[in-house]
Amino acid sequence: MTEIWPVATAALAAGFVGSAHCFGMCSGISGLFAVGANVRSIRSEIPKAIAYNAGRVLSYAFLGMVVALLGKTAVSSIPDLAAPVRLASGLLIVLVGLQLAFGWRILAPLETAGSTIWRRIAPAAKRLVPVETTTQAIGLGLIWGWLPCGLVYSVLLLAATTAEPAGGGLVMIAFGLGTMPAMIATGVSASKIAQFMSGKRLGAGLLIVVLGLATIAMPVMALGGSQDHAAHHVGHAMPADGGTADSRAKRPDTGYDCATLNRHD
Repeated sequence: MTEIWPVATAALAAGFVGSAHCFGMCSGISGLFAVGANVRSIRSEIPKAIAYNAGRVLSYAFLGMVVALLGKTAVSSIPDLAAPVRLASGLLIVLVGLQLAFGWRILAPLETAGSTIWRRIAPAAKRLVPVETTTQAIGLGLIWGWLPCGLVYSVLLLAATTAEPAGGGLVMIAFGLGTMPAMIATGVSASKIAQFMSGKRLGAGLLIVVLGLATIAMPVMALGGSQDHAAHHVGHAMPADGGTADSRAKRPDTGYDCATLNRHD
């Protein structure tokens, strides 16, 4: 099982740094429930904004538990699978950063594949608008957590490497918490946030690329360390005279030592 806390920390950082990406994907719904509720000042509706985002994070947590359970099954069958999955996750994070920084639609095929499920559950969101209650806001967030998103998919791969449902859920909660400040602030002043984010996309995207490279480096370093440990172990297993432990064990005991031979001389 992958150590959970480093992975959760990476997920939290990905959520926070990737907020610019999340803003482009999710800001519409944040404004939608605010406008639909006819709120004069969204500041008075902060509880609904928090409830909506809490529902979104709960969806992430559920997905994290599911993929971690699948990861546990896969790792049980193929023990060396965790490192390649972590590498794939890091690569996806890099692609998310490049997409955000330069506007490239690199992950469009992946997000299109995820839209199959989204098309089935998205109509349920219409029944929750306008948002009149906190319960409706939570429900809307639970649905919106399934929105196809390359950044979410990359962190889900990270969650899968924990190979424990609780760990996978924790990783996705950390990711969701990282995105919450920007998403809640979106409801406070969407236009100002949009202006701010539009000028920060390049920097945020490059930071995400760096985070992805760091994610890739973790399994590479771990793999290098394990190989060094194996070589060190093999070195200690070899006797100094070049023979093997088995060959030394099979050598006959003559019953003489150096002192005995000297006395006979």
